[in-house]
Amino acid sequence: MDNAVSQIVIAVLGVGGTLAAAVITQRGADRARARELEHTRRLQQDEREYATLQAQFEARRTCYAALSAGTRDLANAMAKVLHALEAGEVTEELRSELDRARRDHRLRHAEAQMVLPDPVAETASTANRHLGAMYGLLMRLDQGTARQGESLDTAWESFDKLWDPLWKMRHVMRVDLGITPPDQDA
Repeated sequence: MDNAVSQIVIAVLGVGGTLAAAVITQRGADRARARELEHTRRLQQDEREYATLQAQFEARRTCYAALSAGTRDLANAMAKVLHALEAGEVTEELRSELDRARRDHRLRHAEAQMVLPDPVAETASTANRHLGAMYGLLMRLDQGTARQGESLDTAWESFDKLWDPLWKMRHVMRVDLGITPPDQDA
């Protein structure tokens, strides 16, 4: 009887071991699949975050390029008007070009204010104030309503001083985009 009992015990242990091995293998496979799914989920999340950061970067870069171009267009239109004021040859076409450049710049500046980080927004606002003051001075000189102390000479001085805030704005934008190192002089 001992032999029969030991055969039964061995058979039960064999079947139990086989069943346990299958269960252990299945649990290991389930854990591996769960790790793989978690890894895939993490990769997808990282890819989404990277795509979002890239889209934000491209939006800022596009905004900066448009604002910079609009600022330069306005400054160039102002230079043309200054030259024409000196020569006494301001035309309606020049006035229209200056007004168009100003409207375009104001629109780009307003759009930029929704995208710009604070350091860039501050320098852009400073540049915008200088451009606005210069525009007002040009309009007063053109209309013959210049204030005391305002002349073509002071207009040229103001125009020359205009470039510092424009270059500062450009520098801060380039730093924000990672093109220029932050510690490099503007």
